[in-house]
Amino acid sequence: MRILIDILHPAHVHFFKHFRTEMLDRGHEVLVTAREKDVAVDLLEELGIPHEVISTQRSGLFGLAGELAQRSYRLARIARRFRPTVLTGIMGVAIAPVGRMLRIPSVVFYDSEFADRTNRIVYPLASAVCTPDAYQGRVRGNHLTYPGYHELAYLHPNRFTARPESLAQFGLSPPFALVRFVSWEASHDLGRSVLGMTAKRDLITRLLERVPVVVSSESALPHDLERLRLRGPAGEIHQVLAQAAVVVGDSGTMVSEAAVLGTPAVLISPMRAGVHDDQIDYGLLARFEPEALHDAWGAISGFLDSGPPPGALTRMLVDKTDVTEWMAT
Repeated sequence: MRILIDILHPAHVHFFKHFRTEMLDRGHEVLVTAREKDVAVDLLEELGIPHEVISTQRSGLFGLAGELAQRSYRLARIARRFRPTVLTGIMGVAIAPVGRMLRIPSVVFYDSEFADRTNRIVYPLASAVCTPDAYQGRVRGNHLTYPGYHELAYLHPNRFTARPESLAQFGLSPPFALVRFVSWEASHDLGRSVLGMTAKRDLITRLLERVPVVVSSESALPHDLERLRLRGPAGEIHQVLAQAAVVVGDSGTMVSEAAVLGTPAVLISPMRAGVHDDQIDYGLLARFEPEALHDAWGAISGFLDSGPPPGALTRMLVDKTDVTEWMAT
């Protein structure tokens, strides 16, 4: 089998890295295409994964549209050369239409109901759409579900172990809080209400009254917050998440990663997803609208005082599966 994996985001590198290894070990051929976004290419290089960069993230509606056109054109050229048996990726904005055009099966993984404009186009074009069973959106087409979250493809206990000594690479020692801010430049982010810099500064200031804070941000930070920026190997970020006292921010991916590691997380975002609702039910996550930041502090303080409910992580892991294993079956 010849498999083409398309990477759009740093988290996609982690999602597919064990699957890629598994397929190579079974004798299949795998080619990776990539997008220059945040640290995605850095991660591929750090992990020693050969790849072809076919686009760079642009901003704004017209910029994203132009990037998609370029990406699709280059992906089609590579697919004609590589002749894959299947195309796969998260979101599938390029692989689904290219696969349909070239008559190559495409398998799309996704967990974001709020990307409704993209999903309405991509899902019917894909050969199969795979979502967590907690996904609440409608899928037009061949829909497969699994008991898990994207993050359990690489953070399930079968795939990941926390190493306390790894924090030295970041100059950290417990206790500390991790704050994460995203750029809000994806197509499904446009027009959303987000945290402004004043709110971000207030959040960090209040956290600093309780615990040391490090900040991970896709965007530039003002000088007084830049000194708090997390610095260290991108591929080891999950060691930080696993050993933080709490993770707070507007990144749906990173708070979900924290939750599956048993680190309590607070999501401050206008986006609502079935995966996050599921993690809230386990007591591993809390979610608030940006306008209700003051209400979020009660959840943050409670997690700092007591952590998640006893046994929450164990219950979640009993109910969920190793997603890489499910993918490779």
